[in-house]
Amino acid sequence: MRETYSVREKTRQLLVILLPILITQLSLYAMNFFDTVMSGHASPNDLAGVAIGSSIWMPVYTGLSGIMLAITPIIAQLAGARSTERMPFTVIQGAYLALALSIVVFIAGSFTLRPILDMMELEPTVRDIAYHYLIAIGFGIAPLFISMVFRCFIDALGYTRVTMLIMLISLPINVALNYVFIYGKFGFPRLGGVGAGYASAITYWCIAFLSIYVIHRMSPFASYRIFRCFYRVAFSAWKEQLKIGIPIGFSIFFETSIFAAVTLLMSEFSTVTIAAHQAAMNFASCLYMVPMSIAMALTIAVGFEVGARRFKDAVQYSYLGIGMAVTMALVCACLLFFFNEQVAGLYTTDAEVLELTMQFLIYALFFQLSDAVAAPIQGVLRGYKDVNIVFLIAFVSYWLIGLPVGYMLANYTSLGAFGYWIGLITGLLFGAIGLSLRLVYTQRKFHHVSKGSRTERLDKDLAN
Repeated sequence: MRETYSVREKTRQLLVILLPILITQLSLYAMNFFDTVMSGHASPNDLAGVAIGSSIWMPVYTGLSGIMLAITPIIAQLAGARSTERMPFTVIQGAYLALALSIVVFIAGSFTLRPILDMMELEPTVRDIAYHYLIAIGFGIAPLFISMVFRCFIDALGYTRVTMLIMLISLPINVALNYVFIYGKFGFPRLGGVGAGYASAITYWCIAFLSIYVIHRMSPFASYRIFRCFYRVAFSAWKEQLKIGIPIGFSIFFETSIFAAVTLLMSEFSTVTIAAHQAAMNFASCLYMVPMSIAMALTIAVGFEVGARRFKDAVQYSYLGIGMAVTMALVCACLLFFFNEQVAGLYTTDAEVLELTMQFLIYALFFQLSDAVAAPIQGVLRGYKDVNIVFLIAFVSYWLIGLPVGYMLANYTSLGAFGYWIGLITGLLFGAIGLSLRLVYTQRKFHHVSKGSRTERLDKDLAN
């Protein structure tokens, strides 16, 4: 990251940060996609088992990874303030915290997985595949969480291209390991869907080792000497990271889990309806990678400017990023509207499912517009380290407004399954409005702080 002096320079720098983040997120999305698709070629039971396992794992992963995301604004503000001497301590404490969280998750999963799966009305074979798939994933939780901390450190310095390259190297490794373990190639036993779990765990270890190598040996990261000194566990540092990370994690969890909850509630409808819903939701999730990546880029840029106390530049980055997200959403909405049938055709050839998927995709248009405002604002507020209100807004808009509205419309009107989608859109809309109001308040608060600081400096100069 470097200081910029015009909107044109800011646009260029934001794009330099953004594009690798987008590719990285799409690579992470592709890993889950290949796990599901390749398991499906093993057997229908393997496909179902991996799908169930992923639906349990993803909300947990996204929620807890939000805690590690606290490293990004902390490091970005330190970089902006040129306080590089504090970075090694912050990163190592983040790694310690990630290790502690991974141990807690693994132990908790050991006791709760069986009861959770037993509550679901699954065939015994599907339940066993889902259970062993999640156990296999568990062996990779520690490196996954720790590498998330290292990724946040690299990204916060503006070198998002490096994490992109790490993910692009890891993706073919994951696909190759899937091929070996799922189908039993080169003398390995045929593990089916469970093999996808082991492949992912090994890939997480590869990502962690690659990240450590890059930070330890490659320029400019080696100059920060992250691993040159041993630091004891400092709970004060954990407290700072948890103070920022827990609200981020909860806000992400509330957002991702609401979609999982809707999927469970949709089970009362026909198989055709569920299939169409899943197809449309999958495509909407793919499109969400764009505003989410813009949000992550804005956290870095805004955090850097706030750390340097250039609050006017932080505001310019904020609205530049939101403008990008809205523009991309409008482009995606137009493409989705005009190529509705072609997009639906990517998921099914069944005429009934195809028709219903096309209808669900129309509702996905409105998803994009709300996400284009809400997601970037969340990223901006993280850059300011303003995360507590975001967590409350997410809870109220998704769980207290969106889900009840969807349930009422789906069960007490003729809208049926479409009612849940209208409920989700309503929640997203209220979230976008609430976040917009919070952004205006936060920026005004920092503007007054900046103005007050300048007044204090002027008074001191006059007194001297």
